[in-house]
Amino acid sequence: MTELLTLLSAGQTATGTQQANAANPVNMLVMLIPLVLMIVIFYFLIIRPEKKRSKKMKEMLDNLEVADEVVTAGGIIGRVLSVKEDTVLIETGSDRTKIRILKSSIAENRTVHDTQES
Repeated sequence: MTELLTLLSAGQTATGTQQANAANPVNMLVMLIPLVLMIVIFYFLIIRPEKKRSKKMKEMLDNLEVADEVVTAGGIIGRVLSVKEDTVLIETGSDRTKIRILKSSIAENRTVHDTQES
């Protein structure tokens, strides 16, 4: 019976020591390092490249001009006839079919423009 009490009291002191160690600021810092590293990795592998892609896409849509050859998200290839605030009128095929589409549905501008450097 005394051995059981000794074992239980030793377990309580060990638990108390572990709790004191967990409250130690160095141990808290060591536990936070993997979390901070994961956040940094997610930023550089996921968030930053996506921001670059969306910025490049917005720039391409803002620089659309008449007579540009564009490809829509649905795969339609056409030449731009007019550009409005949020829509674009394109002409497809040799039969001169005209389609009005949203600017956001344009996936690619195939026309090469000379860029002016400031």
